[in-house]
Amino acid sequence: MVLTGDYHTHTKYSDGKNTVEENVAAAVKCGLREVAITEHGYAHWMQGISRKKTAEYVARINKAGKEAGIRVYAGLECDLQGVSGKVDLLPEEYENFDIFLMGMHVPIHYEHLRDYRFGWLSMPRKILHIPPTKSLVRYTTRAFVNAVEKNPIDIVTHLNYLCDTDVAEVAKCCRDYGTYLEISSKKGHFTDNELEKAAATGVKFLIDSDAHSVKRIGDTERAEIQILRVGIPLEQIDNIDGRAPTFRFAEYKKHL
Repeated sequence: MVLTGDYHTHTKYSDGKNTVEENVAAAVKCGLREVAITEHGYAHWMQGISRKKTAEYVARINKAGKEAGIRVYAGLECDLQGVSGKVDLLPEEYENFDIFLMGMHVPIHYEHLRDYRFGWLSMPRKILHIPPTKSLVRYTTRAFVNAVEKNPIDIVTHLNYLCDTDVAEVAKCCRDYGTYLEISSKKGHFTDNELEKAAATGVKFLIDSDAHSVKRIGDTERAEIQILRVGIPLEQIDNIDGRAPTFRFAEYKKHL
């Protein structure tokens, strides 16, 4: 597998170790055609980017891409805030960004008190290997499905990391709405069985590094090992071997 683009990387604007320019230079060095800078969203109260810094952030990304001669996407890894599907990127802010990622994170501002179930109930269960309740799985699954249905999300990141969903149901929704499921090369978020169930729906995947330092940009080793072990059809992965993804967010913005 030869990676075409890495669509999930972080810089010092959130919890990464390097600058925008250093991330882009690392992408060029490892032969990527495209790279995305995708900081944690505004609701992430420990590590999210500030709205006040958005203009500066986007300008630096655009400048770095022009100087490097590769496509560099300005994006966010937004936060799932509630079972309603609410995320922390508003429609009036879409014009600022090129790519729209969304995942479940714990230290964020949730929409309602009941939505703290996502993190503060799911996380300790996942860490301690305590099976989730059926109601918690249904609740979290519904949150992801509602988010994909209601928002033009390009990539759902590290599904089932520190939470539990019905992976097949989320994958079917992503398939139907043109949203990619990420196979993260940083986090062990899918079991082999979950990855197999997701692939069986026909959903399309992207392999991403979720790099927080330049040393990991373009790193696909962990994901590749699992993909080959499970036997995922490589044609379902849209950012390898010369293929480039078609993003839902860009198409949506054409009609604004």
